[in-house]
Amino acid sequence: MDTLYLSADNKATASIAADILKKGGLVALPTETVYGLGANGLDENAVAKIFIAKGRPQDNPLILHVADPAQMEDICHDIPQAAWRLAQAFWPGPLTMVLPAKDIVPKGTTAGLSTVAVRCPDSDLTRSIIRLSGVPIAAPSANLSGTPSTTTAAHVLHDHNGKIDAIVDGGACRVGVESTIVDLTEQPPRLLRPGGITPEQLVEILGELTVDKAVTAQIDKDEVVKAPGMKYRHYAPKAPVVIVSGSREAAAGYINRHYEKGQRVLCFQEELELYRGCDPLSYGSEADPASLSAGLFDALRQLDSSAVTKVYARCPVGGGIAYAVQNRLKKAAAFQIIDAEVEA
Repeated sequence: MDTLYLSADNKATASIAADILKKGGLVALPTETVYGLGANGLDENAVAKIFIAKGRPQDNPLILHVADPAQMEDICHDIPQAAWRLAQAFWPGPLTMVLPAKDIVPKGTTAGLSTVAVRCPDSDLTRSIIRLSGVPIAAPSANLSGTPSTTTAAHVLHDHNGKIDAIVDGGACRVGVESTIVDLTEQPPRLLRPGGITPEQLVEILGELTVDKAVTAQIDKDEVVKAPGMKYRHYAPKAPVVIVSGSREAAAGYINRHYEKGQRVLCFQEELELYRGCDPLSYGSEADPASLSAGLFDALRQLDSSAVTKVYARCPVGGGIAYAVQNRLKKAAAFQIIDAEVEA
């Protein structure tokens, strides 16, 4: 298969991509979060192609992308008022809501569940493609399953050239980590995955919010999950990742003592000088968590080499978008964390 490259500057791109999707093909689509690997979310056969292309476990649900909030009514029932309030506040944007699914949504899309995850992406081009296709688009991140997510068209090309029908190049993703996911089928609503919409923002609308244990710890492989990114080791380069927490000085001391040739250090821009002999790579500024969010997956992809034997990573602390960065790094590290304040 020859993968078609479609530029955002081409006026025919939206109609070409929509036509491929209507015919059951796979198209990588840009969003503000990461690139998604899109297929007709109501076509069981098309959805199955996503799982094959990504090597994705069948029990990992997909997100349906819609062009506007009204489209929720086509695929969901018993939509609570909270969903409409969240949509008004944050759509289009990096927020996914888990809602009761109508029978029209295939079980392949929902991983056999009675619920479906829905979001409206903040990309004019991708929303145009959804409208022209006439169906909601199932679109998990366009990386190979378990590897760092795709935030540029080049990343998608690396993973899927010759394996999918088309890639729509919309430039680098602004947010850089996958959408926030909140489950509205239970009370109080439950945060299943942090992202560009912060827990603090959700609480302002919802009043109350619980946090699923999958956000802060590894869950059992046999547990049933309602949303992507909850269950498996995700976002990781080939080499094992270990997070080193603690003060800047304590972390640098620990890493410099334990560093061996072939290992790499993923750190904040402000810390590069501390790891001069440890082959460091910055993924953004600690003082600007949005830069860490935007730069994380590109940096992890740079570290995705068989020549790298281990990655020591520095992780931001605090709330807001830093909370989402923490989640992705901890998933990449399978929650392996060393506290440099207590470890020699």
